[in-house]
Amino acid sequence: MISAPKIHKPLYHAVCQTGRPGPLSRLGIRCVDQALVEIDYLTAAQQFELVPMSLALEVSRQLVEYFKGTRTEFTFPLHAGGTVFQQRVWQALMQIPYGTTMTYGALARELHSSARAVGNACRANPIPIVIPCHRVVGASGIGGYSGETTGDGIAIKRWLLEHEQAGIGGRR
Repeated sequence: MISAPKIHKPLYHAVCQTGRPGPLSRLGIRCVDQALVEIDYLTAAQQFELVPMSLALEVSRQLVEYFKGTRTEFTFPLHAGGTVFQQRVWQALMQIPYGTTMTYGALARELHSSARAVGNACRANPIPIVIPCHRVVGASGIGGYSGETTGDGIAIKRWLLEHEQAGIGGRR
């Protein structure tokens, strides 16, 4: 008898119920060595394994406060991995204040790089919301989000900007 291959469910250390509808309703949180390493957007039907971890529960608590509008900064350790350039971009993203946006081009000029390279680093961001890639917008519009220019990704980015009352006009 040939058995079917096992389908492995993703493992999370906490799942944050955001109180928001649609693709932003649940976030899967992963931690390693007492640092947040990943946040995933989860569909309502997505199955996963849950192995609670105290830091992940704290991350979830702070994210819920963010979604309720009572938190604008996060206070837990991060480890995003990535290339040296990606880490430079992600550090720069974390300097964009809550409620403001910056264009890909302006950020690229600060980093002596190109807007496309900045966009690629934003796409590779493993810790969305906390590393606020949603605060980077196009020169003439909202830009992309997680490699998407339509659909759920843009809906999430638009909601996050509206939540922070940043829009695309709050540029610096």
